[in-house]
Amino acid sequence: MKKNILIILISILLVNCKAKNNETKIIKGENYELKIASEQKAILILFPCFPCDIENTKTEAKFLKDIEKEGITTLLLNINQKLFLKESEKTEYAELLNTILKKNKVEKENIFIGGFSSGGNLSLVLSNFLIKSKNSIQPKGTFIVDSPLDLEELYKGAKSDLKKNVDAEAVEEGKFLIKLFENEIGIPSENIEKYKTISPFLISCNSTNNIEHLKNIKTRFYCEPNLEWQKKNKNRTYEELNSYKLEKTYNALIKLGSKKTEFIKTENRGIRANGQKHPHSWNIVERENLIKWILE
Repeated sequence: MKKNILIILISILLVNCKAKNNETKIIKGENYELKIASEQKAILILFPCFPCDIENTKTEAKFLKDIEKEGITTLLLNINQKLFLKESEKTEYAELLNTILKKNKVEKENIFIGGFSSGGNLSLVLSNFLIKSKNSIQPKGTFIVDSPLDLEELYKGAKSDLKKNVDAEAVEEGKFLIKLFENEIGIPSENIEKYKTISPFLISCNSTNNIEHLKNIKTRFYCEPNLEWQKKNKNRTYEELNSYKLEKTYNALIKLGSKKTEFIKTENRGIRANGQKHPHSWNIVERENLIKWILE
């Protein structure tokens, strides 16, 4: 009888221990939130859009729901309000990522880095830097969601939106961008070399310095042009959209020899968490396809 009771107690302890080991571990730091999958197969690091934060990413990036159950550890960052990175910042953020993963004993294997809008700019240039510098973090892939990769074109677009004066939000954003660029980088026509140095890609001079080391890893460029919506709400043509710049960057990577790059145009997925129809959205990323891309 005592032997049977002992066996039952041991069984209960083993079941409880197994259940505990299968729980997702959540760590919140000053500028990050880490969810460690119990049976980790990959790591997904995400940068938010310019005015956004971790909570916004969790709300809008619906593909994150229960993604840890697929074996994907997630690291969400609060690094925002940046359209480009200085060399010192690339080093700083590389060290930050290493510190977070080391401190929390996360294996640096099968790492994927992604970002929405300006966060995609950071995702791309930091991935390129990590590979170029032979950092201990070596991304297996990076994906960009409707990001303004060409800063020269972004400046021109801001000027155009002011001139058109069609959408109040676009006008205010245009004023902000023009002031930001002229204060920190200068006017493109007078400072094109500086734009080449910090911009992920420039169509005008096919500058590939910040993407050339991505040619051997998996890359994805997500966009939803929705020309009807753009014409009605912003009076923009395809050539004025982030989509066009993403397509040009994708083509540049192919010319560099990439066999693992994809340009993904979606339809009718641009819906934000509040139900607003908007092609500039995390939601254009399809969950099952992304998970397959990460784990295959």
